[in-house]
Amino acid sequence: MLDYHVHLWPHEDKATERELTVERLSEYCEEASKRGVREIALTEHLFRFRRGREIVEGFWADEPDEALREYMAAYFDHHATADLDLYMETVDQAKAAGLPVVAGLEVDYYPGRMDRVASLLDGYPFDVLLGSIHWLGTWMFDLIDSPVQQREWDSRGIEHAWRAYGQALEELAATRTTDVLAHPDLVKVAGRRPDSGVVREVETRIAEAAATSGMAAEISSAGLLKPAREAFPSKSLLQRFSDLAVPVTTASDTHGISRIALDVRHLHDAASMAGYVSLRAFSARVGYDVELGPVPPELSK
Repeated sequence: MLDYHVHLWPHEDKATERELTVERLSEYCEEASKRGVREIALTEHLFRFRRGREIVEGFWADEPDEALREYMAAYFDHHATADLDLYMETVDQAKAAGLPVVAGLEVDYYPGRMDRVASLLDGYPFDVLLGSIHWLGTWMFDLIDSPVQQREWDSRGIEHAWRAYGQALEELAATRTTDVLAHPDLVKVAGRRPDSGVVREVETRIAEAAATSGMAAEISSAGLLKPAREAFPSKSLLQRFSDLAVPVTTASDTHGISRIALDVRHLHDAASMAGYVSLRAFSARVGYDVELGPVPPELSK
């Protein structure tokens, strides 16, 4: 098994250098190994890094809603504090020490700015890049504890939100900037779902975008802890991925060590039931398959 979505800092914490040590990464690997995971991908958010902010600075400036505009600016003020070079140096040191880690980032979609994002990313030796849709414009729809963000669900409407999400994901995939679609149906995170016809429509668009772009998709246990109460993707979307031969990774989306390899048995069973016999791993942004294999005995109980 793999955990190809690992963050070093909880969302609420400012990024500090205390997590950027080989010793700390060794603890992540040790805990993952106990849970049957053979390799982890360190995939911190691009917006955590000062260099990331430099190339997308002010994309929120044209937002007419003052509350959303100020919220996004404050979000970047809080989060964009880490040193990307130090992050990569630490991962390289961990690799040299023999730890089973790969170097990655989670990259949001910035309409009209992905060429700048790609130019920055091309300057680093990443193994895997996750592509994410957390925001629709400046609406941070997945911040389920923010009244400012959650009120937008009522003003925009659930069907509109789902279709806008599908379009944004299609656009992200078409840029071919990233390798894996992270939590592919994150739009359901708040537990708000339209009628089944709209869900089918959006899931079809997501699966076809992955297949057309050549991207892999992530099976993430993080949704089990959200109001959606369901892994990302849904069983129906995962089956669409399988039918279109879209490869998959598995992931916890942990922020910190506590939830690394979260519910790995669920991830294994989801992949297996959808017909997968292998997972997609990455090195130097080239994908290769690793056997899914049986559930480790200690996780079968």
